[in-house]
Amino acid sequence: MLETTPAPEPDGTTEGIWSLNTRRTDAGDVEVAGVRVLDIAREFGTPTYVLDEADIRGRARAWKTAMDDAFADLAGAEVYYAGKAFLSKAVARWMAEEGLNIDAASEGELRTALAAGVPGARIGLHGNNKSDAEIELALDEGIAHIVIDSLYEVDQVARLAAARGKRAPVYVRLTTGVHAGGHDFIQTAHEDQKFGLSVTTGAAQAAIEEITRRESLDFLGLHSHIGSQILSTDGFGKAAKVVLSVRQWAAEQGIDIPEVDFGGGYGVRYTSDDDVPPAPSDFAAILREAVREHCQETGLPAPRISIEPGRSIVAPAMMTLYEVGAIKDVQTDTGRRRYVSVDGGMSDNLRPALYDAQYTAAIVSRVANGEIVRSRVVGKHCESGDIVVHGVGLPSGVESGDLLAVPVTGAYGRSMGSNYNMLARPGVVAVHDGKAYEIVRRETIADQLALDVG
Repeated sequence: MLETTPAPEPDGTTEGIWSLNTRRTDAGDVEVAGVRVLDIAREFGTPTYVLDEADIRGRARAWKTAMDDAFADLAGAEVYYAGKAFLSKAVARWMAEEGLNIDAASEGELRTALAAGVPGARIGLHGNNKSDAEIELALDEGIAHIVIDSLYEVDQVARLAAARGKRAPVYVRLTTGVHAGGHDFIQTAHEDQKFGLSVTTGAAQAAIEEITRRESLDFLGLHSHIGSQILSTDGFGKAAKVVLSVRQWAAEQGIDIPEVDFGGGYGVRYTSDDDVPPAPSDFAAILREAVREHCQETGLPAPRISIEPGRSIVAPAMMTLYEVGAIKDVQTDTGRRRYVSVDGGMSDNLRPALYDAQYTAAIVSRVANGEIVRSRVVGKHCESGDIVVHGVGLPSGVESGDLLAVPVTGAYGRSMGSNYNMLARPGVVAVHDGKAYEIVRRETIADQLALDVG
């Protein structure tokens, strides 16, 4: 079905796709948190990522409240914001202020969280091929845990910790065999992929036993991540049972595991055709039930639980604002299609090209009249696959110079951004209570040339 989601109406209707404080004004243009997109484009240019601060904070609070409530009578819970979705100093600071920790997957993400003032004890480190420098920084900053992803890393982390006279707090990432998520590239718990240690083959159990023999390693917990853009609670319940069965096995070997991280991957709604995702409280309830049953059946004390939402917090809170340029009608096997070109593309949102990800769009600078035309929003890069929105119904009155917005771009848009064709990456503008301010500066061509020392 052709996606025809309109921009929010004056009554605030968003269909769960646009950020909560986005609405069309009586004048016909759109504002976010009381700031008109026309003013944002005028002051900051386009393309620009527009982030609704109150919305991202509210979504973070919802996860924190859901997990606190679900596990209050057990051993408690922590929520780690998955910085890979999008991280800046401002976002890291907001997450910490809302009671969340930060999950980092690189030295850059780790240093960004630290630069925002997040204590090391509230940061975790992921990655399947961590450098010595990343691990050393994590140890020096006293981070909460390092997630071991291979037998190689058991030796690596033990060696680096011993050299510093420290005990490294570690988790083991399990490959549970539970498949969930959208595209094959974002399903991360099947056997034939790069992440984790298999429960089925016994690799995970071997790693646990080896860790307990290393004096410089402090074995704290188990970790699982089954995929991304998951719109059902089922996979999390199944994976939780596998993870907790490993905890039971460890207890039988005399190994205590006080913490369990069930990972992230919680999905969002990108178009009106998508299912409405479960609420944070629904995910928390399914995890709580798995832990409760585990404790009843084994007699073991409850572990402290953590999760890692990222996309579900930041994606719906951000839109990308473009200016329309060339417009072209072409004849296809199925009829006419209009190509609407914008001043960005795959350099500011790689997901449509990488995953065939689906988005919607709307004209937000005015009410564009006319019949709805089958349209494809494309970028300005020298690639036929440079598609921003594969299919959307836009009014026939769309013109060059109009502002077009694509919602739900907070996750992986800026963080996967590139300088392909030497385009400068857009800045990130936060909006809150009638004010707009840049939290990540727009790049310039001069920034790129400054790196070119030829």
